[in-house]
Amino acid sequence: MATAPAPRWQRLDHDERRRQILTCARRLFSERSYDAVSTTDIAREAGVARGLLHHYFGTKRDLYLEVVRQLVRMPSNPVPLQAPGRGLQHVIAESVDRWLTMLERNRGTWLAAIATRGLGGSDPELEAILEEAREQAADRLIEALQTYEAAQAPAELRAVIHAYSGFAEAASIEWLERERLTRQQLQALLTKTFLSLVSDVLPAIQENR
Repeated sequence: MATAPAPRWQRLDHDERRRQILTCARRLFSERSYDAVSTTDIAREAGVARGLLHHYFGTKRDLYLEVVRQLVRMPSNPVPLQAPGRGLQHVIAESVDRWLTMLERNRGTWLAAIATRGLGGSDPELEAILEEAREQAADRLIEALQTYEAAQAPAELRAVIHAYSGFAEAASIEWLERERLTRQQLQALLTKTFLSLVSDVLPAIQENR
């Protein structure tokens, strides 16, 4: 019987090795369910001994949580700012496009992660990671409006953007899982919805304080 080839060892520094393991784990968790991925699978994919994987990340669950944390971590400037020739519609459309690209590349991991919300946050650690990411995303979207600093934004604005976040997550399921929307349709839906919320819905809400 043929045997699997032995891992090809490479000398990498601590951070490079950690990134390598995370990249392999992220790919596997996106392709399969959590239960279908073993630490042996991840170690083989990364070309490392399983003990080294545990040394860097502890348990499979610890590694999975770090994969999700890295997945939803906001880059320093994820939402482009308005500039001459780049109005709000342009920058929101570009931001939505970047987000959809991330979802497309990490479909399985994303769907598994947001499933906790539908279960009432049955995984507190995972829900805490997602909630932190939602707050960061809200800050960046508020800054993209170039009307308020994130910390000084009215409560109604932050509430509207949080509601939009939940809408976007639900809409992503219609695209990725149920296939009722194409990517182009979803991009139009999310872009137009955000613009309508801040231009029409938010003023109506603020009038009823």
